[in-house]
Amino acid sequence: MTGIVLWYLNRATGITSLVLMTLTVVLGTLVRRHGRIPGLPRFAVQGLHRNVGLLSALLLITHVGTAIVDSYVDIGVSSTFVPFVAGYRPFAVGLGTLAVDLLLLVLVTSLLRNHLPLRRWKAVHLTSYLLWPLAFVHGITAGTDLGGGWLLWLVLGCAVAATWASLAALATRRNTPPPGERAAAALTATSDALATGTPVGVFRNG
Repeated sequence: MTGIVLWYLNRATGITSLVLMTLTVVLGTLVRRHGRIPGLPRFAVQGLHRNVGLLSALLLITHVGTAIVDSYVDIGVSSTFVPFVAGYRPFAVGLGTLAVDLLLLVLVTSLLRNHLPLRRWKAVHLTSYLLWPLAFVHGITAGTDLGGGWLLWLVLGCAVAATWASLAALATRRNTPPPGERAAAALTATSDALATGTPVGVFRNG
């Protein structure tokens, strides 16, 4: 595979992975806020969130692989796991390495979700909100083709979408009552509904 092909493949997979990572953050916020996409049930939104995240990870692996193989830059295998040791732009590449490490942590714990305490899984999953800014800064500092044009606008659009999703998720988290209060409210509402014969509202855990 020629150097120019590797160059284009590396840039294409990096940008596409960032776009899909942004979509993963937005879908994750929809899932957390119990939102829906027109025409899709909620479980389908959850599945879409998971599958887009996996596709982003596969593209990220390709992005890392092409960077290692490309002889134009000095990025060894160790640089993909240990941050700030690359010979080429160590700070910028190191941020990308941190993003890869966080992504692997989130993916592994997501696959093991049914075997982990819920609170621990949520704590690890929240680190995904650090993953995006790391990948974003890595992209604009390690790359050489974001000086202007549609590609820059695409990346800035991703930044706006990810920022909105993160702030919305934070607001949802702050406004969600503790489990004990939700259980008490559900019990009170159910008792009132049985007494009056009115329909019971829907209470969600999370």
